Amino acid sequence: MTKRAALEITIALSDGHAVSGLLLVPAAVRAGYVLAHGAGAGMSHRFMTEAAEQLADRGIATLRYQFLYMERGSRRPDSPTIAHATVRAAVDEAARRLPGCALFAGGKSFGGRMTSQAQAEAPLAGIKGLVFVGFPLHPAKQPSLDRARHLANVRIPMLFLQGDRDSLAEHRLITRVVAELGSRATLATFPDADHSFHVPARTGRTDAQVLAGFCDAMAAWMVAQ
Repeated sequence: MTKRAALEITIALSDGHAVSGLLLVPAAVRAGYVLAHGAGAGMSHRFMTEAAEQLADRGIATLRYQFLYMERGSRRPDSPTIAHATVRAAVDEAARRLPGCALFAGGKSFGGRMTSQAQAEAPLAGIKGLVFVGFPLHPAKQPSLDRARHLANVRIPMLFLQGDRDSLAEHRLITRVVAELGSRATLATFPDADHSFHVPARTGRTDAQVLAGFCDAMAAWMVAQ
């Protein structure tokens, strides 16, 4: 993995506020990914940083960004209205920064779900597909399909990267969701991985190997769209 310095940027929101972003662009760009963080950790979390670096090794540029609550140091996630507006602002910024690049959007857990909700309400300009890194289908120990209802209104391709031990997406349920979405959706499953894509030592595999695997799957899927 090649270490690269991400460019620190500011993303203006429609209400006059602004959030921080990190743009990482490899020398030869094959696609771009607007990458939102999960509910409990921001864009500079180790997982997000390593994913962006590995994607850059595969020719995928990334724009990571903060939701407004994370920018302010709060632990309470933004309302959907605010989160969706932030997603749209980040997508617009990516389009300006990466002209002519095939763009995809999504993110880790909460960030991916906020992106899909925004897309379901009104298409994100210029986005070819959505990529979910651990879609949070339901709260832990509360299996449900309710959080997937809006996906029926997403009319662009979707890639779900899911661990089969994910406590926020029971495997039989996320498999059902993807099947019901038909040809628009693809599921890439990572055996023994949890919601953080951690695998137990007894498997003989490492978290780094899982990360490399899902970055391979993501890059290949994006280029094929």
